Amino acid sequence: METLCKTYWYPLYTYVRRQGHSPEDAQDLTQQFFAAFLERKNFRLADPQRGQFRSFLLTSLKHFLVNEWERCTAQKRGGGKALLPLDTVAAESLYRQESSHELPADRVYERTWALEMLRRVRDRLAQEYSAEGKSKRFVQLEQFLPGQKGEVTYAEAARQLGVPEGTLKSDVNRLKKRYGHILRAEIAQTVSSLDEINDELRHLIDVVSSG
Repeated sequence: METLCKTYWYPLYTYVRRQGHSPEDAQDLTQQFFAAFLERKNFRLADPQRGQFRSFLLTSLKHFLVNEWERCTAQKRGGGKALLPLDTVAAESLYRQESSHELPADRVYERTWALEMLRRVRDRLAQEYSAEGKSKRFVQLEQFLPGQKGEVTYAEAARQLGVPEGTLKSDVNRLKKRYGHILRAEIAQTVSSLDEINDELRHLIDVVSSG
């Protein structure tokens, strides 16, 4: 559940901000939502037959904002509950970079969810390459991952790494396969069954592609 909270923290935060709340109130409300969500074990109410966990969580947040935000913000910040160790400063910084997008709050939530998934995959890959002492190679290879706008050719990247172009292409293919494997693993943590993984993956691609 802590992993899920960290995955959905920023998407839910952006939704609250898009409702017109200040950064401070949005931080408090998002933290309080998760505290109540875990304390009451509301995650047990998630029903795979009624939709994805992603949608269930957003619906839960909407109910929380309608029914409880006034009570929570009237309390001392934090409400005396142990809060999750989440990076609220980074969240607001990211939100400000994205605030020019004139998208409805629900669309912002979906988009930030998708981008957060991709960021987690990228970070895991970077950690794996770093552990093998191949950080420099990863920097070159990741330019060829889906969604990247690298302008370096295979030949140029191979030259910079001092390897044959064929070797670089093989490394990129292995990276793409590993990327897909990790992405599926990340999505698997947010769904109730393996059957849902492909549906969520297609949805993620659609959301990112739509901009």
